[in-house]
Order: sequence, then C-alpha cells, then structure tokens
Amino acid sequence: MKKTSTRLADGRELIYYDLRDDTVRDAVDRRPLDRTVTTSEIRRDPLLGDSVAVASHRQGRTYHPPADECPLCPTRGERLSEIPDSSYDVVVFENRFPSLAGDSGRCEVVCFTSDHDASFAGLTGEQARLVLDAWTDRTSELSHLPSVEQVFCFENRGAEIGVTLGHPHGQIYAYPFTTPRTALMLRSLAAHKEAAGGQNLFDAVLERELAGERVVLEGEHWAAFVPYAAHWPYEVHLYPKRRVPDLLALDEAARTEFPQVYLELLRRFDRIFGKGEPPTPYIAAWHQAPFGALEEFDGVTRDDFALHLELFTIRRTSGKLKFLAGSESGMNVFINDVPPERAAERLREVASS
Repeated sequence: MKKTSTRLADGRELIYYDLRDDTVRDAVDRRPLDRTVTTSEIRRDPLLGDSVAVASHRQGRTYHPPADECPLCPTRGERLSEIPDSSYDVVVFENRFPSLAGDSGRCEVVCFTSDHDASFAGLTGEQARLVLDAWTDRTSELSHLPSVEQVFCFENRGAEIGVTLGHPHGQIYAYPFTTPRTALMLRSLAAHKEAAGGQNLFDAVLERELAGERVVLEGEHWAAFVPYAAHWPYEVHLYPKRRVPDLLALDEAARTEFPQVYLELLRRFDRIFGKGEPPTPYIAAWHQAPFGALEEFDGVTRDDFALHLELFTIRRTSGKLKFLAGSESGMNVFINDVPPERAAERLREVASS
C-alpha cells in the first residue's frame, strides 16, 4: 500500500491509498473553495448521560446529485470533484459537512472505489484488503489526536438508510468521548468479569454462538453469526476468532482472510430477498475499544474489548422496511419480526444461489 497525503482547495486533508507503490498523486484541487466553516457543538444530556452533536451547517450538504455531478467520482477534465486526480483506488478525506470538528472530533469520508456504479460487495479481494488497510491507518492516525477518544469506521448503504450520495463510500467518526453503545458493552463486560471470576464476556458469547445454530459462515480466523438477541430483522456480527481490541491489533493471517469472509457476507445480504429485488440497504459498523481512559468501567482494560463488525439491514421482508416506532424510538426496546435462528438459516440458504 502506498499512502499519499495532500490538501484540498479549502485546506481539508485528502489521502490516496494505492495498490501500486509507483503511483504518483500530484493533481491539484482547482475549485475556488473558501475555507470550511463548521458550527459543530457537543451537548450532553443530563438525564440520559449521552451526548448529542449539534451541527446546523449540515443542512446545506450535497443531497442526491445526478451521477454526472457526483462529488466522490474522480475529477475528469473540467468536471471537478472532491478528488482532484482522474482515478484512484481508495481515497479518504475530511468531510466538507462534518458532524464533528475541531475540539469536537473529526469526520472523514472513505471512497472504496472510483467506480460510481460499484458496491463494496463487488470489490475484488485485493481492493477490499486495501480498504481494510485504510481503515486501520486512519484508526491509528486519528487515535493520536488530542480530542479523540474513540474511532468508528462504518458504511451506510442505500437510500432507505438515508444515504445522500450513491457512490460506494463509508465514513469514519472520531469521537471526543466513548459512545453510549460502547459504554453499555464495557459495563456488561465489567459486570461479567467480576461475576464469572475474570472470564471475558466477548469470549463467552463467541464460544456460545460457534456451538449453536446461528452461525452464518466461518473461516479459520473469522466467524459470522446472527446474535441470540438480534435487534434487526437480518443482523450479523463478524468477529476475529483471536480477540483483539481494534483494527490495529489484527495479525496478518486475519487481515488476509478478511476480504474473502466479508465479501461473501455482503453478497449473501444482497441475495436475502431473492432475485429482482433492489440491493439490500444496510449499515456495517466496526466496534473498536476506546483509546481514552476506562476508569469508570471497573477492572476493564482495552485488551478486554473485542473488535467486531455489526452488519444489519432495515428491510424485514420484500418491499417492507423495519421502522423504529414507539417502543424502539421512545423506550429503546426493540421488537424483531424475524427470529434470529430463521435469519441465520436464510443467510446460509443463499450461500450458493
């Protein structure tokens, strides 16, 4: 992997990740852009104890542009975009309309390929590995920023999810706090560690799932399963079999196998609802240990946390979406219409279809 860092016309950082070491990236952003001004603010809810990012400048972000005006495609002639070069393998750049900025963290966009009509599932193994390497590198770089406590790499896919740009891409949020979802995991981890004589909760969950009926696919170094208490109609958790706290700690064997396992998982998601259906909308979310202090979680260290990816769709059946209504949105109590065992069975059924 070759990494080349440059600046866009408004001062934002852009990084090319290339498969070839001899690739030269010297194109200049020719757009007449003023420096980006953001109004991101973090407000803490005193009752719930969580944080909300207030970012009014995002009202003006690009919204469903036609394909020939996509800002994530390469620059071609006088058709200028966020990527100055005329081609790329993987690109990461600071979001022009960030939810988090400055002392409130940082937001980046990850473009998986220059092909506007592609998808992550359509990448080659080599391309998927390059994305993994880019996620890892950005996790490392962002973890050293003084305002950053947790790094979150994710992909939103599909208009039903709320995606406003059709080009295959994901995002990275660098939070100045430990996110509420991670804090819940850490509290459960601490409680289990005390009650079970030091046993690790993530290890116990993975061991139980591998011995059960909800395994979707399994490699030498990775395992994917539908969790016992899945929140979403089709939800799969992907774990490295050797517990590590973050992407940085994955060994070469796990990195090498990852594209094969993850691409197969995504392709099965696209086959869940049968032929003729539009691509399955999904969210793919990497959960990594926070880089900040963990004193409030008694006896828990970063090494106790288990890196994993959670992949889920809001489509519950052909032509129908799972909406977060009263119980889910009002009380955070999910109601799942698809039994996890049936979801796992279906994801195994579509393996060769």
